[in-house]
Amino acid sequence: MGDTLGHTVYYSIRIEQWEEFKSFIERICRGIGYDFVDNGDSILIIPECHNVEPLEIRMEGAGFVKTNLIEPCHSVYLLVLHSASSFGSVGVWED
Repeated sequence: MGDTLGHTVYYSIRIEQWEEFKSFIERICRGIGYDFVDNGDSILIIPECHNVEPLEIRMEGAGFVKTNLIEPCHSVYLLVLHSASSFGSVGVWED
């Protein structure tokens, strides 16, 4: 576990169909048991995994989230971020 601590996912995002995106992500979260918080101009995805930060996605901008490569949360976050391209544009990279 020591080798994985500190792994971060970075993203740049612009969602053009915000309401549709929020609805889609909320449905995904309900299906996999993650908490979903709608803050109006951002959403927050709160997973069950320990040592994984909640993922905050704004309608437009850049962000990052520390996943520490903990599965399944790391892969779910990648899937969520890449799925955003269906509603706008997104760039994702890891460190």
